[in-house]
Parts: sequence; C-alpha cells; structure tokens
Amino acid sequence: MPKRARELSARTVASLRGDGRYAVGLVPGLYLRIEGASRTWVLRVKRNGKRPERGLGSYPTVSLAAAREVAWALRKTRPQPAPAHPTGASALPTLQVLSASTKPDLGQPEPNPKTPANTAGDEGPITFEWCARTYVAAQEAGWKSKKHSKQWISTLEDYAFPVIGPLHPRDITLEHTLRILKPIWTTKTETATRVRGRIESILDWAEHRNHRSGKNPAGWKGNLQFELPSPTKLKKRKKRHHPALPYLRIGVFMADLRSRHGVSRRALEWGILTSTRSQEIRGARHSEINLQLKRWTIPKERMKLEKDHIVPLSDAAIELYKSLPRVDGCDLLFPAPEGGELSDATLCAVIDDMHEADLRRDGIGYMDPVQNRVATQHGFRSTFRDWAAEIAFFPKEVIEHALAHKLKDEAEAAYQRGTLLVKRALLMDQWALFCNDPCPKLPSLCASSEPMAA
Repeated sequence: MPKRARELSARTVASLRGDGRYAVGLVPGLYLRIEGASRTWVLRVKRNGKRPERGLGSYPTVSLAAAREVAWALRKTRPQPAPAHPTGASALPTLQVLSASTKPDLGQPEPNPKTPANTAGDEGPITFEWCARTYVAAQEAGWKSKKHSKQWISTLEDYAFPVIGPLHPRDITLEHTLRILKPIWTTKTETATRVRGRIESILDWAEHRNHRSGKNPAGWKGNLQFELPSPTKLKKRKKRHHPALPYLRIGVFMADLRSRHGVSRRALEWGILTSTRSQEIRGARHSEINLQLKRWTIPKERMKLEKDHIVPLSDAAIELYKSLPRVDGCDLLFPAPEGGELSDATLCAVIDDMHEADLRRDGIGYMDPVQNRVATQHGFRSTFRDWAAEIAFFPKEVIEHALAHKLKDEAEAAYQRGTLLVKRALLMDQWALFCNDPCPKLPSLCASSEPMAA
C-alpha cells in the first residue's frame, strides 16, 4: 500500500519554506511546488506508467481548500490520455473552469442562475478563504508592515476559515458569524473585534465583486450589536495596565540584569535605558545610531505614531552599544540566534526567568505590587514615567516626548512642535544614573521642584 501523506492545515501550508515539492495530503498526488518566489499547485496522476504534473493555479490565489476540490474532481473524472501533439510531444490541457459534470459532489444545492458564478475563471472556486486571501493581497501594500497582513491571515485561519473558509460568500449567514465570534467575544475581546471587522471588510469586498448581496452578516451597527455585548464596555471592564516594577527597585533589577549574558538581556537593558517599545528595540539597527551626536533615530515605520523619533543616548546606553558584538552582513543591534529579529515574547521571557531565579534565592522577585503580576518589558516605560514625574520633577511635555506619546491636549500639541531634545537628553542621563543605583536616596519633600542635578 502506498504511503499516505500527512494532511496539512492551511496555516502549515502558508508556513512552508524552501524550494521543493510538498505533499499536502487528503488528495493523493496533490503538491505545492515552491521555486523561489513562485508557489504553484500541481497534481500528479499516474497515466500510462508515467506521472505527469498538471498545474492547478498559483498559491495563495488558489487556496488549499480550492486546490483540493479541483484535484478531487480531476482524479474522479480520470480523463483519457491526450492525443499526440502534432510535433510528437504529449500535451496536457491547461486547467480552466471545471464543468458541472467534473465538479465533485459536495452536497451543495444547485446554483441559482440569478446568483453570481461559483468560480473565478482560472483562479478556482470562489470561497470565503479565496476572497480573504485575494483581498489581503490587494491591500497589504498600503498597510504599515508585512506583519499586519500576516496577522490578518493568521487570525482568519484560527477562527474564520474552519467555519466559513470553504463557503461561497453568498452562503454566509449571521449564524455562521456568531459561531465564530461567540466563543471568543468575552474572553478574547480585542481579537474577536478584529476578526469581526476583517470578516466584514472581506464580505464588503465580495459584494463589490458581485459575489454576494444583501446585509453584511458581520456588520456591527443594526446587526451584531443586538446579538453581542458592546466590545467597548467589555474592554473597559477588563482593562489592565502593563505590570510595572516600582522605580525604587529598578537599580536592583538592572544590577541583576547586567550580571547575565545574552543578546535578549542586552536588548532588554537597551530598552530600559531608552524607554522604548518592544518593536522599536527588536528592530534597532546600527545604521540608526549616531555616536557623535549621541542619538538613536527610529524610523517612522517602527513607531506607533508613524513619525521619526529621536532618542538621546546616555553615557550608559553608549557604553552598552559599544559592547555589542557585530554580526557580518547584519545591521540589527540584537539579532536572534537563528537570524532576523528577536520574537515579541523574548524580552518578557527574560524578566520571567529573572523573577523565578530571584524567588529561588529567597528574594521577592520582580512584581507589580498593585496588580500582583510579574513586570513586563512595556511596564518599564511606566516605571520610567513614574520616576520622571515623582522623583526627577521634569515637566509633563518633556516626559511625553521621551516616551513618544501623543499629547492629549490638541491645542497644546498644535503649539508644541519641537522635540525638546536638550531637555530630554538631560532626562535620559539622570534616568541612567538612577538605574545604576541599587539603593537610591530620595530627595527631600521640601526640595525644589527643579530637575535633579546630574
């Protein structure tokens, strides 16, 4: 008995890398062939002792579900060998739209002649998954990063495709949408609202392309708002800040952190000294550092506000930067061991390990005493914010600029167009000095409200 290939999921197929031919299972002889940037579905069916390949379209234009449907149809029909080509070579016909006689019986009702066609030319059957991938491919050039398009497909693969992926857009109902959203609406509200919005956009696109008509079953206003609780109220009820370490413990934490080796530890130290976000740290590049001016310029592509941000570097940050090893051909300050950027969870994993190690030493660990949760990398921005306001006595606008926050007062923001770089440099120098002291001495309550002397 021939060996049966393991059935691959849509997510596994999307993650396949490297040139070659990959059996996707379920349909014998169906492969995804990868050659450089080209990804093509091929079907190999034994005929006259040979196994010629027949192309079924490119991926992801033709989804995994669509490729399997077409492949099953072709295997069931078992066409006769093609007549000899006038030149003597055998020729396989190019796959176009399957006729009704060759399409596999999936138990679907007969199509209404007034409804749109079930196929999209040589792109295969029209399904929600096909619409989703086509829509994402059309829109991703205008999105902030490639990560955004991956997140779109990832959430749809996790929640939507298992329920409505193989369905024609016109067959998707409110009940289908609720089946997707209800299990995660109250437990994963943020994710659920994104999934809902993405399904709504894809079905709007499908209506634009005449693949469906009528009320969008994923729309909120006048539709799902009567079926599900308000996500705004759910988020407000569950909202919690990132756990932050009290600023009086930052010196002890930094001493412990600096005693440890590894790229992720240095990345966390860099993030604390510069009070930056995870994506800004992990994507930091040598070409962004100006040692002469003692500045790190983060391009807008990695910034939340989508504009360049200049970070004044303290002497401690400069010393850390100079100690970093350089990797040939890599511009990243903190490359992952396997190449590319560190993962989003890496920095918090460092804190978790340090917390557990401190507890084993009979220490108190690195907890947020209010939330009773282990501090996170993003929480150190709150640590810095509290220290700057309560101990360093710096003006709010200087602190907000240092954190790359948008000023809430629109009138103030309209007039405050400078970057306050000189004052921020003094702020970051004092922060670095405070981080170096495991036993900081607090200023007197009667002290002046002027910034601390360096």
